[in-house]
Amino acid sequence: MWWQQAVIYQVYPRSFQDTNGDGIGDLEGVLRRLDYLSETLGVDAIWLSPFYPSPDADFGYDITDFKAVDPRLGTLETFDRLLQAIHARRMRLIIDLVVTYTSDQHPWFIESRQGRHSAKRDWFMWADAKPDGSPPNNWQSAFGGSGWEWDAATGQYYYHSFTKHQPDLNWRNPEVRQAMLDVARFWLERGVDGFRVDAAHWILKDPELRDNPPNTAPRPPVARALGEYDAQLHLYDKGHPDCHEVFRAYRRLLDAYSTPNQPRFAVGEIHVFDWQEWAKYYGAQLDELHMPYNFALVGAPWQPEIVRSVVEGMEGALPQGAWGNYVLGNHDEARLASRLGQAQARVATMLLLTLRGTPTLYYGDEIGMVNAILTPEQIRDPWGKNNPALGRDPSRTPMQWDASPNAGFCPEGVQAWLPVNPDYPTRNVAAQLAEPRSMLNFVRHLLRLRQNSRTLQQGSYHTLEGAPQGCYAYYRTTESERLVVALNFTDQALAVRLPSSGRILISTHMDRSGRAERELSLRANEGCLIALG
Repeated sequence: MWWQQAVIYQVYPRSFQDTNGDGIGDLEGVLRRLDYLSETLGVDAIWLSPFYPSPDADFGYDITDFKAVDPRLGTLETFDRLLQAIHARRMRLIIDLVVTYTSDQHPWFIESRQGRHSAKRDWFMWADAKPDGSPPNNWQSAFGGSGWEWDAATGQYYYHSFTKHQPDLNWRNPEVRQAMLDVARFWLERGVDGFRVDAAHWILKDPELRDNPPNTAPRPPVARALGEYDAQLHLYDKGHPDCHEVFRAYRRLLDAYSTPNQPRFAVGEIHVFDWQEWAKYYGAQLDELHMPYNFALVGAPWQPEIVRSVVEGMEGALPQGAWGNYVLGNHDEARLASRLGQAQARVATMLLLTLRGTPTLYYGDEIGMVNAILTPEQIRDPWGKNNPALGRDPSRTPMQWDASPNAGFCPEGVQAWLPVNPDYPTRNVAAQLAEPRSMLNFVRHLLRLRQNSRTLQQGSYHTLEGAPQGCYAYYRTTESERLVVALNFTDQALAVRLPSSGRILISTHMDRSGRAERELSLRANEGCLIALG
């Protein structure tokens, strides 16, 4: 299937390219930059983050109309032209499908809060207060504080997994299920290739509204710290077993729209770090999500033994016939180069693009963009306003295209919706295209190697045992080829014993190729891809 060979590139449209001078990226901007994605960079699929009408309480994820385009970003006609242009370049388009909640300005919720007997009252999660007036239970918002908001007009609380402006839908109501499946059907009819299902395992909760117990277990080393939210064991407010039937319903819909030339696809945002639990989202008969996103490398301490355990954990948990994936960054996480530094960001990118499974690249990581430093007045993210340490704005700043004012993102004199990182005069696409050993040219070269290698796309994975401390090495093999990837996680030179001599296909330093003897010398912060034999 196409997603098993594809490299997916996440476009955060607000930050990609502004074409109308309002400081906000738009769909026309994505269209303008398609040749960069398809020809210059060489990715196969685009994941387009939300572009729906939104009051911006959570910047596109609080949606007032699931079947429209935010007028600031374009129109449905713009979307159709964008999709047609993507397909003309033999690329695929995946869009965000936000299923767990709406905006509090959505007509459904406006009607729901009109009164307890409203026709859409049961479309959302309403509940009475406890006798003392406190919330129905101890469930929290992932953004901090109680997940329950009091509605004085109707004398009940409504539940929100995220901000109070994002009320959760009641997926136990058959009308809600039908309405949300109709949303997916609407976009499938327009021709999208698939969905990234947002906040997928928050979709159903415990019908008895039981309190979550305290969390006494240590946080998994690969999981992001979420402050007070981590104090609870989230048994009842997310990951409910009943959600699997919803994913089966979506899968049936996707299969009904699939053709030999256009198999439809869904990947889910599943923050689960127990591999056996994570694997359940494929479905017992591989009849749910085509892939649950694997976020373990995003939060993993950058140590070879831990990274190896992530890879082997996923490989060992994959159901027969299922396909894995890896992610190193997205719009919710700190930038890769800020977490690891520029040198190790190259090593990590070689890892991402040479493992067995579908990789997803986050816009700007291909040029080593780093987190911007923002003043409190510049923070737009509700998470960041509640807890600056968890803020996501620093990794959402505008794409850095060139050294012109505003990095080529928007015209000179226009204030971008988030500040452009001040390092843009030297860190930008144009500058790196002109530098043969740049991060961008490294990524381009590696992508082309992957696109032309059945071994990298489909070959088996095996750990290379005996690598020195500080190194992680593995095989990718087919019946006709054996590749070795050797990654130095340290700032010291290391010697790696290969099973045979071979040929260096690419180094992260972009300065050597040719013969590799059995004793491979890796320089500090270097990764090498070697063809054995």
